[in-house]
Amino acid sequence: MVAPASPDAPPPAGQDARILALIGTGHFLSHFYMLCLPPLFLVWRDEFGVTFAELGLAVALMAAVTAALQTPVGFLVDKHGARPFLVGGVLLMALSIAAMAFAPGYWAILLLALLSGVGNSVIHPADYAILGGSIHPSRIGRAFAMHTFTGNLGFAAGPPVVAGLLLVMGWRPALLLLGLIGIPVVLAILWQSRILRDQAKPKKATGGPGGRELLLSRPILLFFGFFLLSAMAGSVIQAFSITVLMEMWGTPVAIASFALTGYMVGATSGTLVGGWFADRSKKHFAFILVLTLLAALLLLALGVLPMPHWMQPVVAGAAGLAMGSSRTPRDVMLKDAIPPGQMGKVFGFVSAGLPLGGAITPVPVGLLIDYGFAALVLPLAALLLLASLLCMGRASNAARRARPFAVPAE
Repeated sequence: MVAPASPDAPPPAGQDARILALIGTGHFLSHFYMLCLPPLFLVWRDEFGVTFAELGLAVALMAAVTAALQTPVGFLVDKHGARPFLVGGVLLMALSIAAMAFAPGYWAILLLALLSGVGNSVIHPADYAILGGSIHPSRIGRAFAMHTFTGNLGFAAGPPVVAGLLLVMGWRPALLLLGLIGIPVVLAILWQSRILRDQAKPKKATGGPGGRELLLSRPILLFFGFFLLSAMAGSVIQAFSITVLMEMWGTPVAIASFALTGYMVGATSGTLVGGWFADRSKKHFAFILVLTLLAALLLLALGVLPMPHWMQPVVAGAAGLAMGSSRTPRDVMLKDAIPPGQMGKVFGFVSAGLPLGGAITPVPVGLLIDYGFAALVLPLAALLLLASLLCMGRASNAARRARPFAVPAE
């Protein structure tokens, strides 16, 4: 049995790279499979004779099941270990996508999307439990950053890869190919599983809060609020920034789209900046505070200040960079607030706020635009970011007060 990583003796950087390659590839596939279905909607509409609302149900089912099961899966990860669940989750995702190639009707697509969501629900609790147990504390910020970065790359790669495959083959062989790509990932995780260590367990079963009590504690609920509000703000920008810039300032669609691309590129690359900082400083909350305020001010400027069209992508990119850079210190702060042996359930619960936040905002914000209040959309995103800071500050204080009662780890 491999001994757990010691704070006094960091493992070789090459071993960390192998761990991150395994975990990051699974995370990439998780996000890739979430967005590989929308490019097929036009084909499926003709193939199965369904509406766009019914087509959207496939993606909604996958996301909803993922969010709903993350917390119960986190309990299982903490109790039985993360590695079996990681292998099973990636395998179930891959086989579900591959099986869609043989779907006799749209009902089968929905069923397989649900099963893929079950597999996807494993990723966050298992990944964070393994990273917390395998990566030395001096490198945990960069490890979390790479984890987020690979997930974002999966989101970015899904639509263009599927669209490219559809140019050279039918949708059924394309899905079969994409699903089977996950099999080598599963085999690699099995082959290298000895370097994937589980999180440290508490020395005793008594003395600390129970799982339900921990999730409903003040610090964890406030962290959940921070994740939720941040995701709501991000959803506003991703769904409606193009529309708002065109409605308010007459921005050409190409430039407005480039502004959103700039925001996404900034947010993705910013996670690496935040990971570098998180490993070199303990002033995580101050870093989050400054960057979130900066992101809020830049979004507010986009919404209320006239500026040359060419400047809008620059401002949006800077806002995305500030937002992305604040994410990894946020994750490290949450890790530091979790008692030993509880990472699966806590990260599963708190990260469920991300898809939930993305689901809450589109309809009400769309109504704002429909009723002629497009000018309120970007200020609303800024306000949500400021509200998230209130949760973050209170979560930090509450976690500091609760830390002396944490159960020591083995």
